[in-house]
Parts: sequence; C-alpha cells; structure tokens
Amino acid sequence: MPAPATPSLLVVDDEPDLRTLYELTLLREGYDVETAGSVEEAWQHLAERSYNVVITDMRLPDGSGLDLLRRLEAADRGEKTIVITAYGSAENAVEALKSGAFDYLTKPVDLRQFRGVVASALGRTPPMVAGARPATSLPVQPSAAASMPASAPAAQPPRSAEPASVQEAPAAPAAQAAAVHPSLARLIGQSVAMQQVRSMIERVARGMAPVMVQGESGTGKELVARAIHGASGRPPQAFIAVNCGAIPEQLLEAEFFGYRKGSFTGANEDREGFFQAAHGGTLFLDEIGDLPLSMQSKLLRAIQERSVRPIGAVSETPVNVRIVSATHKDLATEVHEGRFRQDLYYRLNVIQLRMPPLRERVDDLKAICAAVLQRIARDAGVAVPPRLSAEAMARLGDYAFPGNVRELENLLHRAVTLADGDLIEADDLGIGSDAPVDSDWPATEAPVAPAAVPVAAVAAAATEQQAPPLPSDLVAYLDQIERDVLLRALERYRFNRTAAGASLGLSLRQMRYRMARLGINLSEHGVD
Repeated sequence: MPAPATPSLLVVDDEPDLRTLYELTLLREGYDVETAGSVEEAWQHLAERSYNVVITDMRLPDGSGLDLLRRLEAADRGEKTIVITAYGSAENAVEALKSGAFDYLTKPVDLRQFRGVVASALGRTPPMVAGARPATSLPVQPSAAASMPASAPAAQPPRSAEPASVQEAPAAPAAQAAAVHPSLARLIGQSVAMQQVRSMIERVARGMAPVMVQGESGTGKELVARAIHGASGRPPQAFIAVNCGAIPEQLLEAEFFGYRKGSFTGANEDREGFFQAAHGGTLFLDEIGDLPLSMQSKLLRAIQERSVRPIGAVSETPVNVRIVSATHKDLATEVHEGRFRQDLYYRLNVIQLRMPPLRERVDDLKAICAAVLQRIARDAGVAVPPRLSAEAMARLGDYAFPGNVRELENLLHRAVTLADGDLIEADDLGIGSDAPVDSDWPATEAPVAPAAVPVAAVAAAATEQQAPPLPSDLVAYLDQIERDVLLRALERYRFNRTAAGASLGLSLRQMRYRMARLGINLSEHGVD
C-alpha cells in the first residue's frame, strides 16, 4: 500500500506520557502521527495502512522493539524504523541497527535530536546547528591550520589516501549501471565478490548504522564509502573524507570539532570542524586505526552524544552525521594489543564490509583496465584510448598486484607513456613473466646456504652504507625525477612540446601522456 504524500509516522511506546510527548513534537513538524502501546497494537495499525517511519521503544509489554523490527522485515515492509533504547544499552542499539533499524535514540530523548533523526529517516535535511553554514557551501577539506600561528606545524591536507584511479574511476558501462543504483555504477566489475559488495552497500545505505570498510591499501575503500553515501538519502549533503593518519596529533581536536575565536593564539575567527562540515551528510574516517588513543576517546564521545564541543566553546553543538570508517589494519588485534579502544571499535564496527583485493577478482581486471585507460586518454585529450594486447592482458592476469587498483593504475600510466603506438604490449608493462603470483612469493624461496664473504663484497657494503638513504616511495621518487626532466626540457625549448619531446626521444603523443600523468600544466608557466 503506498505511503501518503504527507509523511506518516507510527509511535510505539507503553508509557502514555512519553507517547503524548513524541506525538505532539511530531505533529508540530507537520507529520501525520498515530500511536500504539504494544507490539500487537502496532501490528494492527500496520495491517491497515503503511507508514513512512515507525518509532518504537525497545521495551514493550508483549515483546520488544526488535520483535517488531523482525516482523516488519519478514513481511518485507518498506517502513524505516527508529528504536528508542535505555541510556547506556549499547548492545541493544547495535542489535537494533544490525536488525535493520535506520537509527536509534537513547533515553532520556533529546527532542531536538529526535526531530533531526526523524527528518533524516524521511530524507529531509536535518536542521542546521545555530550559527553554522550550510554543509554544501563548505569546502570539502576545511583546515584549522589555515588560522594557526605561523610557528605551529601545518596540518597535512586531510585527504583520503585512496589512489586517484579509485576515487575518480569512470562510470561503468551502461548495461552495468542500469542494473544498480547510480552511485554504485562506479564500482567496476561483475565478479561474485563485487556483486556481494554492491548488494551489501545497498542494504546498509538505507540506515544510519556505522559501517567499517576493511580492505588492503589501494582496493577502493573510499569509493565504497562514497557509494554508501550516494545510495542513502544524504547525497545532497556533504561527504567529508578524512585521512586520520595525515593530521598532526596536536591539530586533531581542532580539525575534527572546530574552535572558537580567541581560543588560542592565531584563532582569529570561529571555524567549523569535520563533524560540523558533514552535518546532515557522511563523515568518512579513512585509516581510523592510525588515530591516537587520546583522540579516540574524544571521537567516541562525539559519536555517542551526537554532539561536539569546539575548542573554546562552553556548550556542545548537536550534529547529525553518518559515520563510515575504513582501515587496512586488523582492528581486533589492535584492540587486543591496547592500541585501539575496545568501546570505540564496537561503536564503529556495527556493520563490517570487506573490499576484496584485486587478486581475488581477476575476472574484473579487463573492465577495470578499460576504464582506467579511457580516463588516461581523456585526461591527455586523446580521443581513442590505448588498448592492451592479448599478451599484455595475460601478463596482468598472472600478476599478484600487491598494491591493488592503485598499483594497476600506476602500471598502466607508465605503459601508456612507454608504448610506441596505441597498442600496449606485454613488455611495456614493466612486469616480467616471472612476476610473483601471490604476496607470499618472496618468503617461499629456498634458503641460501651461508658462504664466505669476499673482500670486494665487504668494500661494496661499506660503500653502500655511505650512500644516500633509499626512498620510502619509489614510484613517487621516480615520478618527481621524471617531472623535473620534462620541465627542464620544456623550458629549454620554450615550452614547445614537440621539440622538448624529440630531445628526450619521445613522440608528441608520449609527451602529452607523460605531462598529463605528472600534472604538468603549461598554463601555470604562462603558456596558452
């Protein structure tokens, strides 16, 4: 039975006073409200009509709110449910979220928070906190460091560490996109593993339960978080991505919760934090396992109380935020070893979603390669994207990809610049046919028997000790060297790409690909 145009709500509570309070609060918001005092009475109402939202107390005379949730799910009803549970009953709240509840509230219920949660369940924008700007007008990455004194260490841009190929993957083919929610179309691949990921995203997106995305580096955890946000009722609001390991510890509280003017030297104006910026939307906490213990307790309180206290403020500011976190670490082990708070772990890990590594979905390799090559060509202004030969595709299929999609993208970028034409051959990939086929390959080699060390080897070792330290990121190190060489050649030939490329043995096409990959923009050098 279709729900009426005016939002209709069913409130279930066995305490008449509370039932009346909830009813009056919701009637003032313009909703159509009916009430019930037990599970059976609620079910009688549900048998007669449909509702947009069902708000139920956990403890009822003839059962519990969970019983009502299970009956709704068994009947395949479309109502969203909000569960009201006793203060401190975290286990009940988690159980309700796992059973399909959209959200939960704890007693005594804050009516302002109550109205905000109901508005979110109805897909409406929650009321903004006093003095805050609309989340959609905020920059995605606000930084408290901008107003810090010059002597303070600058915060790293709180960007997610996901590779560009994961964050900006082009849309999947139309046939694939038509079968799923548009926000899931960028999750490329039709393997069983990816179908399970998309199905899980569609299920968890409907509620407010915190989601923990597990996966190796480079698998696309931020892409999953963006898909959850897009498939929920929150896309018009902000999606704020924060790399928890990229912010200096002394700036964490200011970045997360904001601050008030005059609260410290250099605080020349009120500034919002990540929570305020994500109000009404989704806050993605990438690499949550890197968050220091001192900040974990403050984050736990913000999640529990749904409010934050900016530095220098005397009162807390309510926020309505969906939390999605991600990590490549085993947080259960981190908890066991005392590096991660157990209570925060249980709050964040209500629903766990695993993003499979690339080696577990080799069937998707061809589609991912096609999408990445198409984007590389588009960025370089080339109409026809390069293609992989059958031998190159077979070589990729035999490779383990310890760096997952991030490594695949870097590999294809280099292959495009090294290829002589539009066809990428196996040798252009830079991985040998004897490349490791799994991440344990180096450990499986036979041990080498000890032998006498020649004097020449000792001298070579001494020379090596005096050499400069090895780079921690070889790809970034080589990219910087290549960028410097290209810029020197361009400057020598007055930014004539053809001449500069020819001096380096590169065609114009190869020069354009390299410049696009390395972010060399001639307009920045005064060249049209």
